[in-house]
Amino acid sequence: MKRNIVPMRPYRHFKGKLYYVHSVAVHSETGELMVTYQALYPPYGMYVRPYEMFASAVDTEKYPDAPQKYRFELFEGE
Repeated sequence: MKRNIVPMRPYRHFKGKLYYVHSVAVHSETGELMVTYQALYPPYGMYVRPYEMFASAVDTEKYPDAPQKYRFELFEGE
């Protein structure tokens, strides 16, 4: 099942930092869905990542102590 990434909401990366998802975009040549997002810490960089990678589960072999299941999870905190 494909995870639903919600634009205009904050997400927490599994390493702890917060990011704001601006939009889900379509790559103009490949049609691949991409997520555009921005760091919520200086220097507030803007990034784009394939949707499938953004929504993917954490590699628990590489990161066995990861505190969350997915690479990015919707942040509901303050």
